[in-house]
Amino acid sequence: MKDNGKAIFAAILIMASVFMGFVFAADSTVKSMGLALTLGIFFDALIVRMIFVPAMLAVFGKANWYLPKWLDKLLPNVKIE
Repeated sequence: MKDNGKAIFAAILIMASVFMGFVFAADSTVKSMGLALTLGIFFDALIVRMIFVPAMLAVFGKANWYLPKWLDKLLPNVKIE
């Protein structure tokens, strides 16, 4: 997260600024959608990714990385090297 934070934050700002540009449209539907998308992006970035996800990682600990055996059988075995 520390390494990717700047790139993620830049992407958030770009998306929010594009959707905020919809607010200046003549159509009220486009305006409201632009505002809703902008608020949704900021909510996701600030509340979910900065507060909720790290809190859940701290609460659940190793259970975050639990993979059920039935799902492990269904997933392909991919070699990275």
